[in-house]
Amino acid sequence: MDMGKNKVIKWFSAQWTGNPLFSTTLALCAIIILQTCALGFDYASFGEWWSKFCNNWIIVLRNNATTGIVSLGMAFVIISAGIDLAVGSTFVASGALFLLLLDSSGAGLLPAAGLSGWPAFGIAVVLVVLFGALLGGVNGVLVADGGIPPFIVTLGTMKIYRSVTQHFMQGRSPTFPSSDFGSFSTVTIGGYMVMPIVYWLLIAAILYVISKKTVFGTHVVAVGSNEKAAKLTGISVKAVKRMVYVMTGALVAFASVIQICRIGSMDYSNAGSGYEMDAIASVIVGGTRMSGGRGTVIGTMLGVLIIGVMNNLLNLYGVPPFLREAFKGVIVIIAVLLQKKEATS
Repeated sequence: MDMGKNKVIKWFSAQWTGNPLFSTTLALCAIIILQTCALGFDYASFGEWWSKFCNNWIIVLRNNATTGIVSLGMAFVIISAGIDLAVGSTFVASGALFLLLLDSSGAGLLPAAGLSGWPAFGIAVVLVVLFGALLGGVNGVLVADGGIPPFIVTLGTMKIYRSVTQHFMQGRSPTFPSSDFGSFSTVTIGGYMVMPIVYWLLIAAILYVISKKTVFGTHVVAVGSNEKAAKLTGISVKAVKRMVYVMTGALVAFASVIQICRIGSMDYSNAGSGYEMDAIASVIVGGTRMSGGRGTVIGTMLGVLIIGVMNNLLNLYGVPPFLREAFKGVIVIIAVLLQKKEATS
């Protein structure tokens, strides 16, 4: 009996320290149980409780969908042993371009060119995603070809992208035609506004295939694990580094499109602020090694859910907003400490 118990303990310990998805899933389950208890059970019927439970989860998922998309891009960057602190600024710069392209107040670039309706919307989305990829590409070139540490590069572009956007948008108040294109994010399915969640899941599925089934996915892990060894095997390390930043920029830009279609506007001072922290936290909590070389799309999704459900839980318990950020910081520190313990064990 004791031998069987010891085997279970050893197996659990091995899974906890060696399988990030295992520990992340258990952590998520624990938080979900606490969240369910916080919602309470004092309802007239099970149907009423179930409706409350589903509504709360839809809100959690929808509110974290854009951050989730950004986190997926950040995962590839961190797996390649990089970092991108400019995602929030890329978000606001891309959003500003999107609004300028479709401005319905008479100054829209595409309406001025005689384009309107959904064709104009499609062109705007493509241009904005390409613009985001360009901004990400600047980071990638400076890191890969300039030899500048990713932290320094993206810290600089974080300031540049946002400040230039704020300067350029001074005196401009573009109006987004929500009545025409808002349905891109607000159309309901089964009575729930779930399109941001659908986009998040579709992108996650695509990136999962890329990470597991393509040469690029293998190369990203190889570069993050050992850059010198990757070069010796013939991998174009610079190309891989450039590509992960380009991909992240494109994903961030698409996230800005989803957000604007949902709320109809953008605050150029605060939009995207803190996205870098949320994305990094989600990626690290999801089991991606901060030093690179290990991480998964599924783990990142679980990390986003842990952060999102934790925020919801703290809100249900009435914890002040500023202290919620402190809890998030504690979780990140614990996650990194667990990684360090695993590396030395």
